[in-house]
Amino acid sequence: MDKETLIIFIKNPIKGKAKTRLAQSIGVEEAHLVYLQLLAYTRNITQGLSCHKQLYYSHFVDKTDEWDNTTFNKKLQTGNDLGERMANAFQETLAVGIDRAIIIGSDCGDLTSSIIEQAFEQLKEYDIVIGPAEDGGYYLLGMKQLHSSIFEDKQWSTEGLYQSTLETFHTHQLTYYELPMLNDIDEYEDLLQWRKRQKEM
Repeated sequence: MDKETLIIFIKNPIKGKAKTRLAQSIGVEEAHLVYLQLLAYTRNITQGLSCHKQLYYSHFVDKTDEWDNTTFNKKLQTGNDLGERMANAFQETLAVGIDRAIIIGSDCGDLTSSIIEQAFEQLKEYDIVIGPAEDGGYYLLGMKQLHSSIFEDKQWSTEGLYQSTLETFHTHQLTYYELPMLNDIDEYEDLLQWRKRQKEM
């Protein structure tokens, strides 16, 4: 059986440390509650997947939170910036004989289990799978071997990130599959749209 691992990056839900842009619009308390909702959503769509699941925390590993210790293998992110932390997580994961690895965060309230499963399936054919976000970044990245150039010389959390990442694919002649464009929840308008879509479901 093929070995597949889902890497999930989360920030420890410390009030004032997550959703800082959103907090500028709705306040620290409300932004904290929104982040707890997003964590719960991400946990719900991933815990039933058949792949291995690695949960990487930003500040400390929490063995007492709502993420089940037997379902999620808990680790700590290491590195000086987001790119280095993601590269290290991929390297650590792929070094133990994993065939396909995918990384996601906890900011995308539109991500689904089926999209993650689709990403794993497409990785059988392509070098890279990537999920573009409406803000110019990406919500998912998958690969079969570490391509460290993807994480080098990038402006993280900027609207040009996705495009510069595609340019890296082309430069290194990597084949890639694009998933549907989804929306991360970083601004107040993102939150309003997400809540509207939830009510329509």
